[in-house]
Parts: sequence; C-alpha cells; structure tokens
Amino acid sequence: MDKCKAWLVAGLLSGLAMAASTPIPPYVTAAVSDPARSKDAEADARRHPGELAAFARVKSGDVVVDLIPGSGYFTRVFSVIVGPKGHVYAVWPNEYAKEDAESVALTQMLAKDPHYANVTVLTQPGATFSVPVKADVVWTSQNYHDYPDKFMGNIDPKVLNDAVFRALKPGGVFVIVDHVAEAGSGMRDTDTLHRIDPQTVKEQVMAAGFQFDGETDVLRNPVDDHRKKVFDASIRGRTDQFGFRFRKP
Repeated sequence: MDKCKAWLVAGLLSGLAMAASTPIPPYVTAAVSDPARSKDAEADARRHPGELAAFARVKSGDVVVDLIPGSGYFTRVFSVIVGPKGHVYAVWPNEYAKEDAESVALTQMLAKDPHYANVTVLTQPGATFSVPVKADVVWTSQNYHDYPDKFMGNIDPKVLNDAVFRALKPGGVFVIVDHVAEAGSGMRDTDTLHRIDPQTVKEQVMAAGFQFDGETDVLRNPVDDHRKKVFDASIRGRTDQFGFRFRKP
C-alpha cells in the first residue's frame, strides 16, 4: 500500500472510530450542511468539522471563542450552532493579525454578514487575551504552537493558558487542535516545523488549573513522521494532528 492510500485508510478508520464514540448531534449536522458555507464543504472531508464541533460540545446559546480563526472556517459552523441566543468571538492577536491581514479582513466581512450576526471580531495584544463575557468554549486550531514564537513576541504559553482559564465559565472547555511534533521535543519545533509535542501541551494547560477532559483521534495520521514542516507539499493538509479538550473545574 502506498503512502497516499495508507493515509486515506487511516483517515477513514479514525473517522469511523470517532463517529462511534462521539455521536454528532443533529444541530451540528445542520450547521455543517448550512448552504452559506458551501465554499468550505470541499475541505470538510479532511477537517472533520462535525466531529470536532461535537467533540468541543458546542451547543445552542453558548458563548464560543474562536481564537485565531483563520478564514472563519470553524467560526461559521459555531455561529450556526449557537444560534441567535449565543455568540461567537473571533479573536485575533495583534501580532498574528500583522502576518495575516487577508484572513482578518475575511473574518471582519463575515461578521458584517447578517447570516452571522452573532459573530464579533476582536483584535488585541496576544499576551492579554480576554473576551467581554465568560465563555463556554475557547477553541484554537493549529495555532497554540505559535504563541512562544518570535513573531508573536515569544509569549509564554502559561500567559495564554491562565488567561483562557479566567475567560471561561466554571465547567467551560478549552479545545486545542494542533500539529504533532516528535515525542519529547517539547516546543523545539514550534517556529521551524510549526509543530508541538502533545504531551507538552497537556502539561502546560493542566498547570493552569484545567482538568484533561478527553481527546479525539479524528485528525491523526500515522503516515506523518513528524519531521517535516507542516507546509511541505508532501504532507500539507494531511499532518498528524491531536485534539485535546480541557475543562475548567
């Protein structure tokens, strides 16, 4: 079996395992099927928005923070799930916004769309993360590893984790999806390969007072050997990614 076929089989098996352990609620399925996000649909097979939104336990009426939302892929899903009684804050650290002005503009346009009237875009210093109200879910996908890097001002992940802890309601969850680095590498590869050791993330977040509340393997890919930059053409879009959920007691 060649590498491509192996990856497809692994992705299918992990997706089936996730579906068996975490049923996707109908309201999540409806949000993923929303015609307004039809341009996102081509990425759904590899990004698994339904499984991940279910894993994050996002529901109607929730306050959700999409931290470094990129083009708004998950922002759109969360917006429809939480509905008119909920709210989504798309938060951009100023430092990151300078590097990705195009994506910031896209999320600002999204927030002006009446279909996503419950979305607010916030820009703020990376070291002073906050939202106006206590959140039910803080979500960040493929960006936790950026905080200690030079372009972000070498922010200690403890600063972020403590701030997220303060921002959440009791019982609220912090969900982190990121690219897997070699075991034991810590934060060695965050600024070079754009990866981070999952065990390091777990230790850092729990040190802030969070309880580890679960993980999903829906984005895991055993074909990825963790030694390539995530933008390498041979692995881009197919990196081995962990998904962790932490709960504030």
